[in-house]
Amino acid sequence: MKQIAFYGKGGVGKSTVSSNIAAALVEQGISVFVIGCDPKHDCTMNLRGDTEIPTILDVLRAKGVEQMGLDELVSGNGIKLEEIIYEGYGGVYCAECGGPKPGFGCAGRGVIVAIDLLKRLHIFETLNPDVVIYDVPGDVVCGGFAMPLRKGLADAVYIVTSADYLAIYAANNICRGISEFANKGGSPLGGVIYNVRGILDDEGIVRDFASRVGSYVIGCVPNSNQIAEAEIGGQTVIEKAPASDIASLFRELALRIYENTVTSVPNPLSSSEMIAFGRVIKAKTRERYLNK
Repeated sequence: MKQIAFYGKGGVGKSTVSSNIAAALVEQGISVFVIGCDPKHDCTMNLRGDTEIPTILDVLRAKGVEQMGLDELVSGNGIKLEEIIYEGYGGVYCAECGGPKPGFGCAGRGVIVAIDLLKRLHIFETLNPDVVIYDVPGDVVCGGFAMPLRKGLADAVYIVTSADYLAIYAANNICRGISEFANKGGSPLGGVIYNVRGILDDEGIVRDFASRVGSYVIGCVPNSNQIAEAEIGGQTVIEKAPASDIASLFRELALRIYENTVTSVPNPLSSSEMIAFGRVIKAKTRERYLNK
């Protein structure tokens, strides 16, 4: 079982990447389990026709976990697999961790509790997937969101970023988290995925960043109307436009990641280096905006 975690700043396109890669892999006969770790619980919607599924935390609350406790629920067989695992496109297994009720608790707590439950119920052994994909928000400051890399659950972490300064800033923070835990049994960095967002489309910036932290760009996803059109209907581009060039690109990227054995412990940029790098990004963004 190969376990992969996709991290990145909110809105940078992690779920677009992870869902299309999942869809591309199942086309090749590779069984995939996608675990959405965002409290918005929308990571798997493009694999399920824009249909929400109950989150693991919602199911636990409905079963009375706050009164009974997780141990009692599990020992009493109070949770059934079909209540928390749903099938998506091509038979992809889908689960959403969810989060606390608004205004209560840490959002990352959902990841900790959900993965703990999946292990207690022996879900991984029951489903026996070839690949597990964790779709995780880029806030590694929170221990819950950092769990897949901190506990070494993932064989490799892939950072999804655009050329935008805030996305690169978040990517650098993720590198800090990986670097902190990689030598303590945590997960290494498998590579960087450039996903075009915003005004600035500059692959060179992302390649420069990846090189500086000791990694490389494993794939580039262009800005494509076909992706947007597919997601309006709650689909991956693999499902919506299987013969398109962008679908072929995702298939190639999926196999590249699936077969990748090259990992590293990143060397994140220092604060002063990040500030200097940010000035370069902002100057290029300003130039691109003025020349539009």
